[in-house]
Amino acid sequence: MCSKSDIERFNAQFADSTPEEVLRYFLDIYGDKIALSSSLGQEDQVLTDIILKINRHARIFTLDTGRLFPETYQLIDKTNMKYNIKMEVFFPNYTQVETMVNQEGMNLFYESIEKRKRCCNVRKIAPLHRAFQTLQAWICGLRNQQSVTRKDLQLIEWDEVNSLLKINPLIHWTDKQVWEYIKENNVPYNKLHDKGFPSIGCEPCTRAIEQGDDIRAGRWWWESPEHKECGLHKR
Repeated sequence: MCSKSDIERFNAQFADSTPEEVLRYFLDIYGDKIALSSSLGQEDQVLTDIILKINRHARIFTLDTGRLFPETYQLIDKTNMKYNIKMEVFFPNYTQVETMVNQEGMNLFYESIEKRKRCCNVRKIAPLHRAFQTLQAWICGLRNQQSVTRKDLQLIEWDEVNSLLKINPLIHWTDKQVWEYIKENNVPYNKLHDKGFPSIGCEPCTRAIEQGDDIRAGRWWWESPEHKECGLHKR
């Protein structure tokens, strides 16, 4: 467990460091006890590229909720082929999914925040907890610019909910920096980004946004901005 002073020391130590420098340090310390939790979004694809250039055997995993876009599944294959890896995939417990759907309906998430969070918990949070069982630290593609719920996040944090060190190497990056890296390094990305989807989750809970909208406006668009988290990054 890291103390508050440990976290403060890490953030001071890496205040002016590049994502590569941050990742190299923690990948070296934690070895196979650290992994990138990838949603296949543009930030996570950037991190995948950086991480595998540092250590081609580094662990990367994703969550298949069973409701993803076809383009997202295609991207998993493209990423595996480009980097010659086998991304770890965690699935929800089918009995929990069956129980939820039979009790609440296939698209329960539209009915209330509580039901939407139940769906997120079954399809995302529970599989994530299984992925965490062998980890001591996790890497995320969070950025301050993404939403009002993420503006105060730090480069290095202690995830009290999961008792893990949490590393956000791109926390201060802008959209422009992310896309410049993707283009310059020929990083595969979800083609829905070219169709007005800056943030991509499950298909029924994600839609394209209008120019000038908040980056995450298309996620759970029927809810107010302060609720637009699934619980993966609960603080």
